[in-house]
Amino acid sequence: MSLEIRKLMTFVEEVRTEGGRSDGEPLVKAATAVVFRNPYAGKPYSEDLSEIEGPSAEFGTLIGERCAAAVGGTVQSHGKAVLIGTEGEQEHGNAAKTTTFGNPFREAFGGGLAWLPSTTKRCAPGAAVDVPLCFKHEIWVRSHYDTITVAIADAPAPDEIVLIGAVASRGRLNARLGGKTVEQALADTGESL
Repeated sequence: MSLEIRKLMTFVEEVRTEGGRSDGEPLVKAATAVVFRNPYAGKPYSEDLSEIEGPSAEFGTLIGERCAAAVGGTVQSHGKAVLIGTEGEQEHGNAAKTTTFGNPFREAFGGGLAWLPSTTKRCAPGAAVDVPLCFKHEIWVRSHYDTITVAIADAPAPDEIVLIGAVASRGRLNARLGGKTVEQALADTGESL
């Protein structure tokens, strides 16, 4: 890896019931976080953020593969988030999660080129972030709107960035608010799970 990684963490959440009932297989959500040193932290404004953007492709593959392994089956939803230490800019975090990151991340679990929801924020160590999730082939599948919360007690340090990729094995349990179904989305896009 061309960026200095301090640590990697993977979080897994398995939801078996919601509202007192199940509707089939558990919902498994997984998120992998890479904590790395921000090469621009504490430095003057730079127009060029390629020191983060270029290497983020390696992170996309690494995070995508770890997330897919943690779910242990088919991935249906995806999302991403970034936490930036206080010596960095929000744009430094955004540089870590552009298409350069997104495409290898999706490829690791068979994601399509649909919108990959995301969020960024500057924060102190230990801050929580809700990583947004949506169906990997079509944003309008309401049953898959969800989040997974990630917090790392000692990150990001002021000169660090935490890049997070997240996936889920299915939509929410007992989803019943209508909208496009997975089957309709797959028929429209020509994709498969």
